[in-house]
Amino acid sequence: MARLFVALIPPSTVQTELSEIAEPLEGVRWTPAENIHLTLRFIGECDDDKRDRFIDALAAVRVEPFILPVGGVGLFPSRGPAHVLWAGAGRSHPRLFQLRKQVDEALLHVDPALEVRSFHPHFTVARLTGQAAPKAIAAWIERHAALEAPPFRVDSFQLMASALSPGAPPHYEVVRTFGLRTS
Repeated sequence: MARLFVALIPPSTVQTELSEIAEPLEGVRWTPAENIHLTLRFIGECDDDKRDRFIDALAAVRVEPFILPVGGVGLFPSRGPAHVLWAGAGRSHPRLFQLRKQVDEALLHVDPALEVRSFHPHFTVARLTGQAAPKAIAAWIERHAALEAPPFRVDSFQLMASALSPGAPPHYEVVRTFGLRTS
């Protein structure tokens, strides 16, 4: 069984720039540059047959390539204990939301039981533990609020598999890349 999700992987220059905002902060686990991505849709565990049906459905997605701006930082959730520090991505970009909608429709056609969640496009730059100091996190957000990484052309999206290991960053593997196109 594979643990799957659909993502946009930015160019390595963007991954590097986003990883460079890491600072030594207690209770903060920074995302390695090579793991920085934008999750379009988390799928979860599935067998090979369902994975193959997801691949067929995702191959039908038709969205024109677009330029994605990257900027700003924040944390999730905004209320209660925070768990994620993020860099923003195309918060109101129509083609990004069109892509997300088509990905959702394709996946839900295969598995209508998938959970439907709201979409807040972002790159996870760090995860927080219980030891993270709220004042230090607030200061980090203030220092990086004006972050602007280079915009990049989105001309594909990926079906990804992740493997989790205790005490180590997740390992991500591209299962399939799908080119963006209108026909």
